Amino acid sequence: MPRRWTATAAASLAALVAIGTAGCDPRTSAGNSAARPSAGLPSSMAALGDSITAGYGSCVALVTCGRNSWSTGDGGIVDSHYRRIRAGNPAIRGHATNLAAARARAAALADQATRAVAARPAYVTILIGANDACHGTIDQMTPVADFRSAVDRGLATLKDGLPSARVLVASIPDLNRLWEVGHDSRLARNAWSHGLCPALLANPTSTAPADTARRRAFAARVDAYNRELAAACRAYGRKCRYDGGAVHRVRFTLDDINGIDFFHPNVTGQSRLAKATWPTRFTW
Repeated sequence: MPRRWTATAAASLAALVAIGTAGCDPRTSAGNSAARPSAGLPSSMAALGDSITAGYGSCVALVTCGRNSWSTGDGGIVDSHYRRIRAGNPAIRGHATNLAAARARAAALADQATRAVAARPAYVTILIGANDACHGTIDQMTPVADFRSAVDRGLATLKDGLPSARVLVASIPDLNRLWEVGHDSRLARNAWSHGLCPALLANPTSTAPADTARRRAFAARVDAYNRELAAACRAYGRKCRYDGGAVHRVRFTLDDINGIDFFHPNVTGQSRLAKATWPTRFTW
């Protein structure tokens, strides 16, 4: 056998062995963690809640606009939880269900949860409570005990039907912040005058003691709801995570609110909600 051919054959054999070894090496195999989706990222999700999560008012009209939802939005503007997950786990593509509805209160959560169970998501987000606060008067707001019972019913439905799913409960935004940034705006006052959240936004320029006290009472009720959301999530167990008040701490400006009703987040506001609630790691 010619010496040159022998050397070539030996080199080829060595190359094949090297390739085979690399293919079996756990550090480079297609089955290793570097090639798999980022650890813990879910392959399906669902969103429960009210008009905020439904993306209401985030398009060019006062309509539901799910593509801009901070949670499940699949549009090209808001970097939603869905889009962030999809970047690391493409398997979630097409497996995001938004069950949030305009005007929904905590009492609607159990029905939404039942529908979520049917969809079998691995990750569920919840943002509820603004409509429980936004009644005509302070006395008409959902009592705190009733709010907690409704939240517990919704969470119990999820726990029974989706025991392995991870649940994220977001705090209610600081709605009083809307009054703070908007009450000096003629456009905002005009929008609010059509009966939008009168328990907070009625007589927006008034500094009369009764109106000031009403706004304080409204803020106190939202704070109470948030405490119950945190407690309900703790009672749920290790598969539930509360946002720690992150949404409530977002300091919205008029630039984050749509210019029609001056109440619901626009795409900038939805993006801020997504950033505030993003868990970074799905380790619970």
